Amino acid sequence: MTTSFNAIQMQQTTIAPTSQPLAFKQGQVFHGTIKQLYPDQTAEIQVGNQKMIAKLEVPLKAGDAHFFQVTGTSPQTELKVVTGPMGQEVSSSQQINQLLDSMNLPKTTEMQQVLAHFIKAQIPISKEQLIQAEMWMKALPEGVTKMDALQALQKMVELKMPMLQDVFQALISGQKTSGMTAIMDNFSQLLAKDSVLQDNVKQNLLQQVTAIAKPFEAETGAMLLAKSIQLLTNNAASATERLQALNGLKEAGILPQQATLQNWMTLNESKSVQQGPLQQAGQVIQTILATNPENKAQLLEQLKTWTTSQSLLTNEQKQQLNQLIDRFNQLPATKQTVEIFAKQMQEQLVKAFAQNTPERLFTQDANGLSVKEHLLSLFKQEMTIPVQNEALMRNLVKTSMEAPQPIIQQMLTEADAHVQNSMDSKAMEHALKTVLKSLGISYEAALSSKSADLQTIAHQLKPQLHTLLQETQITPQLKEAAELLMTRMNGMQLVSGENGHQHQLVMQVPLEFFGRKMDATLQWNGRMKDDGKIDANYARVLFYLQMQSMKETVIDMQVQNRIVTVTVFNEQSAIIPLAEPLKAALKIGLAEKNYQLSGVFFKQFEKAQLEKTIPVVQQQEENSGVDFRI
Repeated sequence: MTTSFNAIQMQQTTIAPTSQPLAFKQGQVFHGTIKQLYPDQTAEIQVGNQKMIAKLEVPLKAGDAHFFQVTGTSPQTELKVVTGPMGQEVSSSQQINQLLDSMNLPKTTEMQQVLAHFIKAQIPISKEQLIQAEMWMKALPEGVTKMDALQALQKMVELKMPMLQDVFQALISGQKTSGMTAIMDNFSQLLAKDSVLQDNVKQNLLQQVTAIAKPFEAETGAMLLAKSIQLLTNNAASATERLQALNGLKEAGILPQQATLQNWMTLNESKSVQQGPLQQAGQVIQTILATNPENKAQLLEQLKTWTTSQSLLTNEQKQQLNQLIDRFNQLPATKQTVEIFAKQMQEQLVKAFAQNTPERLFTQDANGLSVKEHLLSLFKQEMTIPVQNEALMRNLVKTSMEAPQPIIQQMLTEADAHVQNSMDSKAMEHALKTVLKSLGISYEAALSSKSADLQTIAHQLKPQLHTLLQETQITPQLKEAAELLMTRMNGMQLVSGENGHQHQLVMQVPLEFFGRKMDATLQWNGRMKDDGKIDANYARVLFYLQMQSMKETVIDMQVQNRIVTVTVFNEQSAIIPLAEPLKAALKIGLAEKNYQLSGVFFKQFEKAQLEKTIPVVQQQEENSGVDFRI
């Protein structure tokens, strides 16, 4: 019994405008209902939310439901009626048993659950896929519910993913909203204890794990660098204290070993000059030293432009630098005057960026550079990439923690306290970006970009895990931990995806803020424009928080035509007056990005609805203190 239809006659209904037209594969089975008969042996068949016009080769009755199996796809799709007509009086269990009998499939509990799920979702599935799904359902890992497994199976079939166990496990893992921190902790502990791996492989991995676990450590290092510089440039400080600060920077690899109290600021003269517009402060000094006296006017114009546009300097500091430039302009351009001018510029820039570090800790200039990167460029003999700068800052924190000198310990304590007291929206944004970049979840996509920084990408965790899993000298325990972490990251990519113009992005971020560990999951839903870019006019972002003081909190932000509505779900009515003063700041911040705040609403949880959402942050351990304001 065979029915044929022309695939191009398939049409979508308005029931689910975002769903994709069905694309059948040979062997798939699906449930369809004869909606209407037409002349010339054709009929309209309803399959889920879509309809098709089929050419009938056997007489069928309008209103009857059948299971069809795809027997051919070229040149036209051919269907075989697998079961007899099933009216509304036939129960779902009877339909399932009838189908299992006709397809000669076992009537196990798992098989019935899988089939029932796909019938309800109106998704075609093949006999081979059913057999594979039943096998996986019988051997689910501990902690995985059958509903999680069924949702993963549905995504595999819908997106035509290969029916491989690795894909199935990754999807299940990607759907989870907790446990990422525990997986990271287990991996890092096994890595730290490992004595088999090559030292460079181990150290690179540990560096990235630390960057993820301590997203603000580089900023603590920046504060230490600024305090060390201020101590070195303070003539009123004792020689002993200044020497201790100098040795700390030398031990961290920021200053060369030959640096002394007299020459530490003038050891970068051998650095090559980077071509192009001036960016880093160190590039400014090298450009001065390398300029031909005949090009003095062009140099001064460059310096004035750079100084005026440098947002990390105060107006007073810019004025002082411009005065210094004007004085040099009045002098003859000789090698001696150029060297003196370069030294004076360097001294002023070092002091200025060190002075501004506390207030501009999480700020970047127009070139994406921070104060710490400008400071390092004034000392390092070679240009460094951001990954190397971060490593230097973390190393400074590490060597300072191990230093016995009281002045170093005092600076470390003050630096750490300042970073903690600087927590604001920029700091939280910085932490999320740092962790996501360090994880390198989508590094494969970054590789396809022409502007990709391959050296930076190579330092990310995921590509390093790929390398680690290729190692022959790796313990079974560490390999298992690395595979589990890799599966979780792959899962995030698999559960993120597109359905026509609609896109979903799911990110799981292990966060640690000053001893507080959290699993964070952010779900973004939006759409793409015809040019392939994200449509910033429409989106929905769901963020879930489990905090010590406010307890369970869900923030649901919806954007419609650049009008933003924020709904906060929380059981405590006491937070409403606390949030009132923050609304004005939110409204202003959104307006700066050309968004209009419609309102901020507070509701208590409706458990039945929230179970359908994706939770985002679960705190792993309790600590005293205040919650984070985002």
